[in-house]
Amino acid sequence: MKKRVLAVLLGGCMVAGLLAGCGGSSSSSSSDSSADTKKADGDSGKGYHFEVVVKSFQASYWQAAVQGIEQAQEELGVTTNTTGPNAESDIADQVNMLNNAINQNPDGIALAACDQNSVIEALQSAKDKGIPVVCFDSGVPDAPEGSVYATVVTDNGGAGAIAADKIYEAVKDKIAKADGQVRVGEVNQDATSANITERGMGFVNRFIELAKEDGKTCAVVGNDYYVNLVKDNGDAKKADIIIEVAVPAQTTVELCATEASNIMNKNDTIAMFGSNQVSAEGLLTANQNLNVLGSDVEKNIVAAGFDAGSTIKAAVKDGTLIGAVTQSPFMQGKISIETLYDICEGKEVKDVQTDGYWYDSTNMDDADISPNLYD
Repeated sequence: MKKRVLAVLLGGCMVAGLLAGCGGSSSSSSSDSSADTKKADGDSGKGYHFEVVVKSFQASYWQAAVQGIEQAQEELGVTTNTTGPNAESDIADQVNMLNNAINQNPDGIALAACDQNSVIEALQSAKDKGIPVVCFDSGVPDAPEGSVYATVVTDNGGAGAIAADKIYEAVKDKIAKADGQVRVGEVNQDATSANITERGMGFVNRFIELAKEDGKTCAVVGNDYYVNLVKDNGDAKKADIIIEVAVPAQTTVELCATEASNIMNKNDTIAMFGSNQVSAEGLLTANQNLNVLGSDVEKNIVAAGFDAGSTIKAAVKDGTLIGAVTQSPFMQGKISIETLYDICEGKEVKDVQTDGYWYDSTNMDDADISPNLYD
């Protein structure tokens, strides 16, 4: 049975300066790679050019987002140019790309920030030039006021909680019968982007909540950033459950696999969660050598992933992963361009939360699940 993450429109209309924002850039393009052709007055939005900066093209998630961007481009008669660094840990490269996008004086920018703090100065520059910005996939909570007109994201905290619900359901009896500590591992690709940190903490907080309801205590160890976000953290020496959070030095499947292996090699580990495509694939890469993941709770470490891609889908189908939570990157990309278009047309815009779903081997072909299981 699927669980649906919130799909509601949030408040926060950004009315003031809408027309002025688009008016600050008078250039558009006749191709996806330039913004040299001036749009004619009275085009009613046709000819708008938008720059898009994604986190990377490292994961197929972003290829799906680009498909949504391209569909919106075709439907609205606008042009877009999409760039992104080689890896999501290449923060400085992304900031340079964002600054280059601003220097193109586009009609708007769609941004998926690798690091929510690194783009603050660039967002101020965009605001100063009258270029509206729409964030997608990951918000920038401390953005200069008025620089970000809307944010299009999954309810990441809720999505992480879904994974906790499913993993806890699978291992709760094992926890109840344990005669010593048990360990649950979580691998997050970074501690810088809002979507990953919210998702990681969504899992941690929900797992603690579920354990507490059953009279069990938890202690969170590992990466300092995540540990410091935990309220009333327990005593690692006395807790019934250790939740170990790992973050690699760089965002690669190989380094995520190293972090996963360190946890999966521990005798008390009973479950694992990889909070996005890269980290989930890291769990599976580690398992190629360890061969410990599976659906038999008594014999295996139970694991769940996040996002899709052919590797994760195959692991869900064959039971290596008990399931995963998928987002809708296609719709996030599409809605981001539609929102920029509306801004330039002088319409009110709002923050948007897109759907997320739990999928496993029993529902992968369902009509409302399969379109979001990109390769």
